Amino acid sequence: MKSKFIALTICLSLFLTSCDAVDDLLSFNISNATSIKIKSSSPINLPSEIITPEVTTNSSAEFENNKTKASLVKDVKIRSLKLSISDPSDKTFTFLKSVHLYISTTNSDEIELAYADNINVSSNTIDLICTDKKLDQYIKADSYKIRTQVTLKETLTKDVTVKADMKFRVTADPF
Repeated sequence: MKSKFIALTICLSLFLTSCDAVDDLLSFNISNATSIKIKSSSPINLPSEIITPEVTTNSSAEFENNKTKASLVKDVKIRSLKLSISDPSDKTFTFLKSVHLYISTTNSDEIELAYADNINVSSNTIDLICTDKKLDQYIKADSYKIRTQVTLKETLTKDVTVKADMKFRVTADPF
């Protein structure tokens, strides 16, 4: 009886770990980027909204490069979202109190993608906290929109352009 229990436990653990290994084999990353312009006229301590131009996805090509197609994609989640100031080049994020990024498409509701609150950094890059929402329908779409909500803690004398680098983890079914 004891040997059957041990054999069953071993088989079950092998099955569970092999599923993770198969998922790793069927997973890949997709990267996208967009620019966000924070206007010098933005109010201090009040959230202001910034709409970016639509981000065209290259997901069809990425799916093909990874030997899959959109219909086989079963799980997409954001893995990292990094903001970096591109203009002016000497500016740091000391002016920013909080930032929230949202994603939407014409066919899908808006959901939060990533955020940072109580920002206290003196560099020109910042890593946001990513949500764990499923993003399949957004990444499978031809394009999506990013809406940014920022709260400033300092007055800006010049517009600030921020680049948002996004990395998504995609897992697909084998057939």
